[in-house]
Amino acid sequence: MSEYVISQKKKMSGHVINHWEPEEKKFWQSEGKSIANRNLWISIPALLLAFAVWMVWSVVVVNLPNIGFKYSTNQLFWLTALPGLSGATLRIFYSFMVPIFGGRKWTTISTASLLIPAIGIGFAVQDINTGYPTMLILALLCGFGGGNFASSMANISFFYPKSQKGYALGMNAGLGNLGVSVVQFVVPLVITAGVFGALGGEPQVWSKAGVTKQFWLQNAGFIWVPFILITTIAAWFGMNDIASAKASFADQAVIFKRKHNWLMCWLYVGTFGSFIGYSAGFPLLIKSQFPDVNPLQYAFLGPLVGALARVAGGWIADKFGGAKVTLWTFVVMIGAVYGVINFLPHAGGSLGNFWGFFWMFMLLFAGTGVGNASTFRMIPVIFLTERQREVKGQGPAAQAKAVVDANKEGAAVLGFTSAIAAYGAFFIPKSYGTSIALTGGPEAALWGFIGFYVSCVVVTWWFYSRKDAEMPC
Repeated sequence: MSEYVISQKKKMSGHVINHWEPEEKKFWQSEGKSIANRNLWISIPALLLAFAVWMVWSVVVVNLPNIGFKYSTNQLFWLTALPGLSGATLRIFYSFMVPIFGGRKWTTISTASLLIPAIGIGFAVQDINTGYPTMLILALLCGFGGGNFASSMANISFFYPKSQKGYALGMNAGLGNLGVSVVQFVVPLVITAGVFGALGGEPQVWSKAGVTKQFWLQNAGFIWVPFILITTIAAWFGMNDIASAKASFADQAVIFKRKHNWLMCWLYVGTFGSFIGYSAGFPLLIKSQFPDVNPLQYAFLGPLVGALARVAGGWIADKFGGAKVTLWTFVVMIGAVYGVINFLPHAGGSLGNFWGFFWMFMLLFAGTGVGNASTFRMIPVIFLTERQREVKGQGPAAQAKAVVDANKEGAAVLGFTSAIAAYGAFFIPKSYGTSIALTGGPEAALWGFIGFYVSCVVVTWWFYSRKDAEMPC
């Protein structure tokens, strides 16, 4: 008798699901799909808030000088880059937390942790005497939001069958990535009004070019607090832990011996690393290259395009194959970066072309979004195929175990690759700052990015998309 007819009491123990078999069509249609979707739709806002907190400094730094903080351009780029450094590092650990603690418990804990930097920023920016080291610490603490992505994606990957992983991971990541766009759209609005009244603190005086106005920069942190609390409660009461997904760190550490783990890290640095790095650095790059343009009017559009493209990219990758989509995505990104370089201001009097620069960046963001989805579509397929090849001809029991092992490895690789890729949130803004300091412009950094994308084209073609590739996916 198939296990899906086991009594509901045995299937569920509180919030723990003891039997989970999404590849079994009858189980999936009768109950699996609804449970998976419920967990997904709680995971999405939790991840959106994580991205919002992670990227909040990309907006805050643009306003700090105007309310009296005396920081150099390089110091501002450091504040923008440090959340990427800490978030990427935390992702390495977060990658392995879901199988150890359970998806429900870890989502609750990791979402609640966002309160620390959100509240801290709210108080710190109210006093222009707050030391730069304190600001650096708060920037590092925003990495809590960056870490959440690894555990969130690993968790959702357990809930869906192979045929729908592209859709599920694309929805979770794509709508979660909207947090970057949301923070760059919402914060410029809420800092112009006393949203929280007396509870929110006194306004600062914003001053630029002889124009002064009241400003509540603390709302950049405080605005997320009620939403974080609501989502934390929803995760605790509405999500589930899957018993079969349990694994120790030692069980998951096998991925470090898998060649395709490291290859996919390289490719995901090119897609997600680019998305999050460009998102973090876009406002300050606009301000430094086109000083007459208000960066906050346009900066949120890049992450918005990238996030929505990721949602669409999941469906495209399910339909056409992850490797093929990834290959052509990198080709498009190479062309877009070349376009950005050509529209920048140049030495000798060229003022550049902001709208050409802007639209090339929109194309670049779209490419990163599609590539984010297609690379994540590749990972579960690669590891399922690899484990199934190893047990070919060994019978149903061995095949069933291969699927379980592949899901655990795939989830760990999803998290770990996202950890490595997240360093893009540090290196891209820092590359801009270093390039500008050494050469007077960001062109050197952008040429470096083109070189990296060329290497990604080669890796994708050789291992995954060419005829007779080692692991077609």
